[in-house]
Amino acid sequence: MGDVAKDLTAGTVGGAAQLICGHPFDTIKVKLQSQPAPAPGQAPKYSGAIDAVKKTLAAEGPRGLYKGMGAPLATVAAFNAVLFTVRGQMETLVRTQPGVPLTVSQQFVCGAGAGVAVSFLACPTELVKCRLQAQSALAGTGTGTGTAAAVAAVKYGGPMDVARQVLRSEGGMRGLFKGLIPTMGREIPGNAIMFGVYEAIKQMLAGGPDTSGLGRGSLILAGGLAGASFWFIVYPTDVVKSVIQVDDYKKPKFSGSLDAFRKIQASEGFKGLYKGFGPAMARSVPANAACFLAYEMTRSALG
Repeated sequence: MGDVAKDLTAGTVGGAAQLICGHPFDTIKVKLQSQPAPAPGQAPKYSGAIDAVKKTLAAEGPRGLYKGMGAPLATVAAFNAVLFTVRGQMETLVRTQPGVPLTVSQQFVCGAGAGVAVSFLACPTELVKCRLQAQSALAGTGTGTGTAAAVAAVKYGGPMDVARQVLRSEGGMRGLFKGLIPTMGREIPGNAIMFGVYEAIKQMLAGGPDTSGLGRGSLILAGGLAGASFWFIVYPTDVVKSVIQVDDYKKPKFSGSLDAFRKIQASEGFKGLYKGFGPAMARSVPANAACFLAYEMTRSALG
């Protein structure tokens, strides 16, 4: 079994573990990110992460926490296959001698290269996911009540319905890649940091560059902290990406990434760029720990 096939298989298993573990946290993150700023004197729909969880469970049941999971689950194989395979191939390119472990700085480079590649898969997938996750939050901010609000809350019937509506009324394929620039602004530096931190922590725990003897606990710790570093660095970019992807196509609030950044900061202050940060960080540790552990175990089992 070739290295590419091994990375593809292990990446798929790791991605599935990450998605199952982390999607409910991601749903709450997007709901908090996408809710509009309240009118003067009014409270926001969600006062925080716990409030968002309670209201989601009350209105939609436990399934509401997994809304939008179909799109990333359907593409998790491709996404993680590309991420880990491109990273693996870049390791081959930057390695000075066969079999020599990479330095932390070389892992940064490999992670950045993998981030470029996965951005083109992540953008349409994230757009579909965010539309499904955010629609109930956005529906509840208007003046409509009763049936009108209920209709607004179910604008999209599922992932394929989102894709069909976007392709039909938002410029075709271009509509599915709305938010590509902030997606790349998240994935490229985020993956560079994540893989660099992952390698640095592994080498620190192993006491040197040979990390092959690390146990599951060490891999869980390294993976969890690496995932947390991803979100800590790029979170404001993710907020910009989310608001652009759920923005109304006919009456957009934002003309682009910089405009969204300025308007969020002007209307909500610096904290507006960190809406949903708590759920994102709470998700990143267990989800990425599960991803890296599943990847390493699968890759080791494949030889």
